[in-house]
Amino acid sequence: MQALYYVGPERLELRETEEAPLVEGESRVRIQATGICGSDLHAFHGHDPRRQPPLILGHEAAGEVVEGALAGKRVTMNPLIVCGHCDYCLEGRQNLCSNRTMIGMTRPGSFAETLTIPDHCLIELPDSLPAVAAALTEPAATALHGINRLERFLSRPLSEARVLVIGAGAVGLLVGLILRHKGVRHLQLADTNPLRRRTAEQAGLEVFDPRDDSPEADSYEAVFDCVGAAPTRDMAVGAVRPGGAIMHLGLQDNEGGLDVRAITLKEVTFLGAYTYTPSDLRATVDLLDSQALGPLDWVEVRRLDEGAAAFAELVAGQTSAAKVILEP
Repeated sequence: MQALYYVGPERLELRETEEAPLVEGESRVRIQATGICGSDLHAFHGHDPRRQPPLILGHEAAGEVVEGALAGKRVTMNPLIVCGHCDYCLEGRQNLCSNRTMIGMTRPGSFAETLTIPDHCLIELPDSLPAVAAALTEPAATALHGINRLERFLSRPLSEARVLVIGAGAVGLLVGLILRHKGVRHLQLADTNPLRRRTAEQAGLEVFDPRDDSPEADSYEAVFDCVGAAPTRDMAVGAVRPGGAIMHLGLQDNEGGLDVRAITLKEVTFLGAYTYTPSDLRATVDLLDSQALGPLDWVEVRRLDEGAAAFAELVAGQTSAAKVILEP
């Protein structure tokens, strides 16, 4: 089969490779659509010691089971492989599993014609949901998980809040679209990339360049930092109103510090959210199938053999697509 390998910092190669052997309790999935994630870009730069080359990256995927218990079924997948018996798994917080592994990190990922994955990771898809849309399940579930987690800490319903989303990449855009679906009326996105701003505007969201128009201080009940860099953390702390909440979803860097004095004096709730639970993924499949997030025409589809070029364009900020999907 063909697979796109990460072979070293900023180096990808399309290779012919053998399919992994199938073991008991696992299925082989023929990949029909797989998305490029920000964490894949992070690994591409050589910034993720957990992803050691040579490695097939990719973990946002949809396809068809060709061998295994669900043979013939269309599926998306939970890329987190969990133990099922630690305290976190038993509590329903499988995303925090003490023994978790992950496709595209500790085992071959989805930038390939096929992959093997445990049966418990597979989620059946309705016939009405196309593979390209289904490949958005993982990033959309990340957005949904963060929204649901933050909502529990607000004093008023989220629909009544003024909300700021920092970053209009895939997760930021999906956060905005899900918030709109949830009835949030006062919603703004901030992004410095004009191509991403145009995409967000075309999706019907209000977006601005924070370099030209800084967010109003102490004005937002909820702030989602979908970038996760020192400047965006500062922006979030400055923009959130007293008693509000910040959801930190991005992982661009771990530099700088937080203005803990402002967080304390404003009594701000600062939260993190990591990936999603299986129930988040299933809820997201239903959300995508209902077309509640709009036409998804901000997705760009490429062939797998165009993957290296797609990575280069994403790194250079030369594409307006909030998500690039590869088709093997």
